[in-house]
Amino acid sequence: MARVAGILLAAGDGTRLGQPKATVELAGMTLAERGVGLLRDGGTDPVLVITGAVPVQVARAVTVHNPDWSSGMGSSLAAGLRALAAAGGPAGAADGVAAAVIALADQPLIGPEAVRRLIAAYAGGATVAVAAYGGKPRNPVLIARVHWPAVLGMTSGDTGARPFLRAHPDLVTMVECGDVGSPDDVDTPEDLARVRGVSRLPP
Repeated sequence: MARVAGILLAAGDGTRLGQPKATVELAGMTLAERGVGLLRDGGTDPVLVITGAVPVQVARAVTVHNPDWSSGMGSSLAAGLRALAAAGGPAGAADGVAAAVIALADQPLIGPEAVRRLIAAYAGGATVAVAAYGGKPRNPVLIARVHWPAVLGMTSGDTGARPFLRAHPDLVTMVECGDVGSPDDVDTPEDLARVRGVSRLPP
């Protein structure tokens, strides 16, 4: 099967949290490290970490800096897709990549099985697959390369792939993942405290 890359969006400054989310430590790992592990263990290669507010280096991942990170998540998604699409670009050997799984650094309770299920859906013919929790679409999201130009044409502000997904509901395959993780965001100190209180975190 064609290669599926991973894109971890980790560029924000974490204004509400009080520090950039990528650098927050949880059970001995930063959220950026956890996000890379999620994508790697789920079966994606290469894995790109999109940075912005602070420098981030994670083993087994390629760092792509988004100079427009402050404009929102849309510019970070665009930076990741463009890096993958560029022959000889920073992703290295990305020409064989046929799809990308996009994940957020601030959702550490999502496990790699969610990524595996998205890739399985892609292998089964889906060109857009969205992880769902209790039937509600969240993250991560898989988008086949054929749709990247359309996604790039619709990204703006802090919306990422959402405009594309809403414009093309007929393309979306929902993949239930509520039994293997939770999409809870770490946006505030209270969120972080709650996540730290979870007895079992994804590895």
